Amino acid sequence: MIARSRPSSLSFFALVLALCLAPHLVLAQNPQPQQPALLPGVGEQPPADATPSEEDTDFGPAAPEGPEVLSRPSEAGAEPIRKGRVGSDEQKDLQPSQGVTVYQRMGAELPPLPPEKKFSGKVDEAFGHYQRGEYVQALDKALARAQTGDAAAQTLVAEMMSRGFGIARDEKTAAFWYEQASKGGDAVAMFKYALLLMEGKVVKRDKTLADDYMRRAAEAGNAEAEFNWAQILVSQTPGPAGLLAALPFYEKSAEKGVADAQYAVSQIYFNVKDIPQQKKARAREWLTRSAKAGFDTAQVDLGVWLVNGTGGERNLEEGFRWLLGAAQRGNVIAQNKVAHLYIQALGTRPDPVEAAKWYVLSRRAGLKDPALEDFYLGIEEDQQKKAIEAANRFRPA
Repeated sequence: MIARSRPSSLSFFALVLALCLAPHLVLAQNPQPQQPALLPGVGEQPPADATPSEEDTDFGPAAPEGPEVLSRPSEAGAEPIRKGRVGSDEQKDLQPSQGVTVYQRMGAELPPLPPEKKFSGKVDEAFGHYQRGEYVQALDKALARAQTGDAAAQTLVAEMMSRGFGIARDEKTAAFWYEQASKGGDAVAMFKYALLLMEGKVVKRDKTLADDYMRRAAEAGNAEAEFNWAQILVSQTPGPAGLLAALPFYEKSAEKGVADAQYAVSQIYFNVKDIPQQKKARAREWLTRSAKAGFDTAQVDLGVWLVNGTGGERNLEEGFRWLLGAAQRGNVIAQNKVAHLYIQALGTRPDPVEAAKWYVLSRRAGLKDPALEDFYLGIEEDQQKKAIEAANRFRPA
């Protein structure tokens, strides 16, 4: 399968979903008695104009640029096109099974593999060369087919030209081939060309045509297009009606492993009124899948849900682990929540220095918290000093 860049704008996604849910928020009916919240919700964000100030001398040197509140570590080889609405490589298992190697160490013979089914289809030589990294040969084979109108070959040519595989990078010619493949009905090409039409840099911006290609790619089953088309539907019709119209596309994309879509499904299931109870009961399941896929916004939400007993049973230790992991990767809201957990000894032992460290980090990034400020001012001076030193040594994982 061609590696597909999945442009991602998480702040846009979170904003769209928040704007649509906030005016019409109806909490899901939890069959279990609602327990009092131990942690405040995850909606708090640093004010838009919050910037680290040189005046924050109590907290050590201010960072010149704090991490984004809703952010994931940038992936290696990220493309400029990631400024668009969404995108994703295939999700990878976070904990690969070690069963085979354990079996081998025991000295037992592995069971025979099932016989392979005989392949009777046409061998795609161009794609075979591409998978083996033989880009010059792949381009030669694909280009010959592309010129005869083969949409799949046209998409492969466009992909290689846009990435500079086997040929000098040529975004304009790549756009031409994406357009030709889109006209031929290739779902990947329609998705990629829709993004180009939205961006308006390589080709003339055309929102109407972009939306049409995005819809067609979504209806053809492209996971990234399904998420993007859902986003478009939500932005076009704010409120529950737009969310419900978009939900089938979010669900299809979520089933295919797109973490952003999994997060969207969890939020819609939990917050929108006209959702069947059996779906509402799966809200935390989808949130967990998104968190395990590495979406730090989902990790923060899941941590808070576990601590508060939202959407299921309360689990303080597990909630703390999710929030601490997100905090260690630089999520500012998670850092704030972890400070509270250390103070209240929820899911962990009390540790005033660790609590102060995480508060210092979140405060430097612009997230103010009067309760944590009072706590910080109330601890010993040597504890404040240790917290600042630990914050200065901190580097996101």
